[in-house]
Amino acid sequence: MSEIEKRQAAACALEEVRSGMRIGLGTGSTARHFVDLLGERVANGFECLCVPTSETTADQAAALNIPLTDLETIDRLDITIDGADEIGPGLSLIKGGGGALLREKIVAAASDRMVVIADSSKVVEALGRFPLPVEVNRFGLGATRRSLELVLVEHQAQGALNLRLNSAGNPFVTDGGHLILDALFGRISAPEALSQALLNIPGVVQHGLFLGLCKRAYVASPDGVRTLND
Repeated sequence: MSEIEKRQAAACALEEVRSGMRIGLGTGSTARHFVDLLGERVANGFECLCVPTSETTADQAAALNIPLTDLETIDRLDITIDGADEIGPGLSLIKGGGGALLREKIVAAASDRMVVIADSSKVVEALGRFPLPVEVNRFGLGATRRSLELVLVEHQAQGALNLRLNSAGNPFVTDGGHLILDALFGRISAPEALSQALLNIPGVVQHGLFLGLCKRAYVASPDGVRTLND
């Protein structure tokens, strides 16, 4: 997806927001365009109050003088605009490729609406081609991993379970201080059942299946931007 297409999708999502709204700000390369465009509006007098889904997004928004708050100060958001790694049937999503899935899900769940911006390659017939990120506690990692491997077998995963590493080859650490195990399923035939199975593992903090949260997606391609609704 070209940066031009990403910006086009972000511009469509920008039309969803109104002055005075409380907005969740997503994380990732496409969401970054939305934050930039919102910053331009704020510079021209647009009023909003925003909750970022990562420290990276928080830094970007602060540099653009976008007013920020948190979910201790306010209890609900009007809308969250975020990206996705996969968009499946019913606007089910896989998110977390950037490592911010826990905060992204907290913010999305605290919003009246979640709107996704993505490119057409992210739209799939069934979730699972993109590795599913599972955020886990550092303590008991071996036990948690063994339990996850049993879930992969039960759900007929076609690939392995890998500890995510950073560019230096060390374990990737989330903003919350957790680790991420990426599970390659190939095809997830029962996402709701998988979601519950993962959350039943004590060491799992959260996972990247976003089910029943997204209400609309703006999907960009060289032919333009199309809208998907739930």
